[in-house]
Amino acid sequence: MIKDIINKEKQDALNPEKVLNELLAGNERFTGNKMHERDFSSQIAQTSGGQWPQAVVLSCIDSRVPVETIFDQGIGDIFVARVAGNFENTDILGSMEYSCKVAGSKLVFVLGHEACGAVKAACDHVELGNITHLLSNIEPAVSSTKTDGERSSKNDSFVADVIENNVRLTMERIREKSPILKEMEEKGEIKIVGGVYSISNGKVSLL
Repeated sequence: MIKDIINKEKQDALNPEKVLNELLAGNERFTGNKMHERDFSSQIAQTSGGQWPQAVVLSCIDSRVPVETIFDQGIGDIFVARVAGNFENTDILGSMEYSCKVAGSKLVFVLGHEACGAVKAACDHVELGNITHLLSNIEPAVSSTKTDGERSSKNDSFVADVIENNVRLTMERIREKSPILKEMEEKGEIKIVGGVYSISNGKVSLL
């Protein structure tokens, strides 16, 4: 069966839990190689007059994490914001507020991923051009993560913990820095969740 687009009527019928379950089900379809068939030419035509995405995903720029693909989503299904290290900033917060408050999305999903290069660089305190400022956004996750081993990218366990911590702290800061999204979540209009994608098996695990 060919998967249809999300229109206004379908978006209105959604709630945060349904959307989360759909993304996780989509990831199961992806890992099971049972993805929906889609007529992209038809989806382009159907979405040319408007969009009603069900979620906004904040992801890293990593080329091994094609967000729409790993959640088995089509054209018009989700908003995607991307920055190395999947952290929030003012522009991304504004994009999320637009996604939810204006365009009607029901879910904010912060998606980290296994073996993140930006997180590894932050663990190693790399300094290089504008990358230095970028990594400063991940530093709180590095400094607040405990380990008995080496505090560098050589310690795979430490890196994995920092990746998870970075997702959790990003979720916290979204609530702190965006009264709009915080209020929407408190009213049950949206849900803010986080997870980590495995580049080795394609699975998304909720935190």
